[in-house]
Amino acid sequence: MTTHALAPVVAIAYHSGYGHTAVLAEAVRAGAVQAGAEAHLIKVDEITEEEWARLDAADAIVFGSPTYMGTASGAFHVFAEATSKRWFGLDWQDKLAAGFTNSGSKSGDKLHTLQFFQILAAQHGMTWVNLGLHPGWNTSEASEDDLNRLGFFAGAAAQTNNDQGPEAVHKADVATAEHLGRRVTETARVFRAGRLAVTA
Repeated sequence: MTTHALAPVVAIAYHSGYGHTAVLAEAVRAGAVQAGAEAHLIKVDEITEEEWARLDAADAIVFGSPTYMGTASGAFHVFAEATSKRWFGLDWQDKLAAGFTNSGSKSGDKLHTLQFFQILAAQHGMTWVNLGLHPGWNTSEASEDDLNRLGFFAGAAAQTNNDQGPEAVHKADVATAEHLGRRVTETARVFRAGRLAVTA
């Protein structure tokens, strides 16, 4: 069994209204590639039939959206509803799923966006990959530069000031998104190896 045969395919399906979430999407992709994945960025508001096929062929799909008014963006909701065609055929069953989001506030109800992603994944019969990190920045000796500085468990969360552009996405949040990409890839590699072993 070659290493190439176990290279997972990770698709990052995301919407970014002002560019901040796109920075996180690129970080997830970078982390996935670092861990040995073939990774694809897919803008859900511009999705093509070829990109739908990439989602169908992926081992893992990572969902990403800014948090607007306490949930994923309208553009992401349109995409989520469009996945119902896959839901009917259980096309994404047993794929891995994960998620990331950004908002202007430290909390901003980002958890609700991540839970929306989790429910979407559950409806498709997917297996959710959590962040797998302790919270950072929660002791007197901790730093806002810690991984998972906002203390989320379900996925990667970021905070960027409303009056700043994508270049201001916090470096710790970028590093946390990269961690998520690596974790999804490593988990996908284990799942793929297990399936190959079962069918051998």
